[in-house]
Amino acid sequence: MKLKRKVELVVISDVHLGTYGCHAKQLLTYLNSIDPKKLILNGDIIDVWQFSKHYFPKSHLKVIKKFIDMASNGVEVIYITGNHDEIFRKFANTEIGNVSIVNKKVLELDGKKAWFFHGDVFDVSIRKAKWLAKLGSYGYTLLTLLNRLVNWYLESRGKERYSLSKKIKNSVKGAVKYINDYESVISDLAIEKGYDYVVCGHIHQPKMEYIETPSGKTMYLNSGDWVENFTALEYQFKRWKVYSFNSDKLLPFSVDEDNDDLDGIQDVIAAITIVSQKEQEHRQKKQA
Repeated sequence: MKLKRKVELVVISDVHLGTYGCHAKQLLTYLNSIDPKKLILNGDIIDVWQFSKHYFPKSHLKVIKKFIDMASNGVEVIYITGNHDEIFRKFANTEIGNVSIVNKKVLELDGKKAWFFHGDVFDVSIRKAKWLAKLGSYGYTLLTLLNRLVNWYLESRGKERYSLSKKIKNSVKGAVKYINDYESVISDLAIEKGYDYVVCGHIHQPKMEYIETPSGKTMYLNSGDWVENFTALEYQFKRWKVYSFNSDKLLPFSVDEDNDDLDGIQDVIAAITIVSQKEQEHRQKKQA
C-alpha cells in the first residue's frame, strides 16, 4: 500500500472545472498523493462563467468526488469563492459537515495570522467591466485549447511543453505591470491589517515572496492554477512551499485509485446547471 504524503495545509485555486483548459487528471494524481489536515479551495474551482452540461468529462467529476471523499474522511475543506464561481457567494458562511463555503478566511498558523481570499476583488477589469473580463476569459480558454494541441505535438516529438499564455504575459508590458500592481496592492493591505501571510489566486501566477515596506512586512503567496502551471501551496513544519506538479519526479499515484461511482456527482452538476440558468434569467430580466 502506498503511503500518502502528510501535509498540514494545502491551497489549490483556479482549477476551472468544466473548461477545455482544465487538467483534471494531473490534479487528481496530486490529490491522490497527499493526506492534508486542511484543504483550501481558493476560488475558480468550477468555472460557472463557461459552464455547460455538454462538457464535463469524467475526470472533472472525479475531482469533485475526490473533494467530497476527502471531507468525509476527516479533511477540513474550505471553499473560498472566486469570480468564475461567484454564484456560490450567496451560500457564503454555509457549513455542511467538514465543508464550509466562505468569501475569505483568516487562520492562525503556528502563532501567525494567514489571510486567504481569491483576489478578484482587487481586479479593476472585473469590478468595473465584468463583460470585458468574461470576454477575456473566453479568449483565454481558446488560447489554452490551442496550447494543448501545441503541447501534444511537442510531446509526440519528445520535446518539452510550452506555455503560450505565460509567454504572452511575460512579454506584454501591460500584463507584467498588472501582475506587479496586483501583488503590491494585496501585500500593502495585508501589512496594513497586520497579517503575516496573504494567500490568493486569480492571476494564475504561482509565487512566494517576502514583501517589506516602511509600514511592515508580510509573505505574499499565490497558488497559481491547474490550467497552465499545475501548482499548489503547501504548509508543513511552519514553512510554506510552492508545489509544482511538473517538477515532481515521483508521481506515484494515479487517477485510477478512485472508483467510477459518480452517480451522486451527476446530481451536483445538474444542480449547478439549474442554478446557473436561473442566474442568467435573473440578469436578463434586470437588463430588460
